[in-house]
Amino acid sequence: MNFLAHLFLAGDEEALRLGALLGDFVRGREALAAYPEPVREGIRMHRHIDAFIDTLPDFERLRSGFEPPFRRYAGIIIDLGLDHELARRWPEYSNRSLPAFDAGVRRMLARNTALVPDGLARFMRYADRRGLFATYASADEIMHSLRGVGRRLSRPNPLHRVAEIWPDVQPRMAAAFAPLLRSVQSELDEWRKSRSTITGS
Repeated sequence: MNFLAHLFLAGDEEALRLGALLGDFVRGREALAAYPEPVREGIRMHRHIDAFIDTLPDFERLRSGFEPPFRRYAGIIIDLGLDHELARRWPEYSNRSLPAFDAGVRRMLARNTALVPDGLARFMRYADRRGLFATYASADEIMHSLRGVGRRLSRPNPLHRVAEIWPDVQPRMAAAFAPLLRSVQSELDEWRKSRSTITGS
């Protein structure tokens, strides 16, 4: 799952939400140790979600449905595709509008500038220019994001051509979205219980 889903799954606690956003930008134990414990917990949660979703049969079916040359990059396409589905269905999952949620993310980052690494700061400048995360509901924005990811990868890749297969893969991602989200939410409930037991002992 990508940025929007991780932010949504983190819930309303600011430290967890900040950690959820930092998850792709903080690598290794030494880097993790630089953050307050509640933020570290959000980073761990992000990592747990990423590891867990890879084990789900619904996710594997989605990934295996991609044909070469896209199959190698299926994980990237699915991550952004699931964010697209969440953005499209946002009113089903939140009483707060997506633009309001988006604005809240900006305020959270402004309150925590000292904890924001350069990579995330650069991404958020890009996000501000593009109107992310609210514009993830647009398929055109997802295509733009995938082209950008493709340009940053070191080897030639087909991410600039995903629009060619989108009419085929988007309905499959749409059908898989709700079951995947329920599985992740259920797993997170158990993960939180296990973490509270550890920290409370």
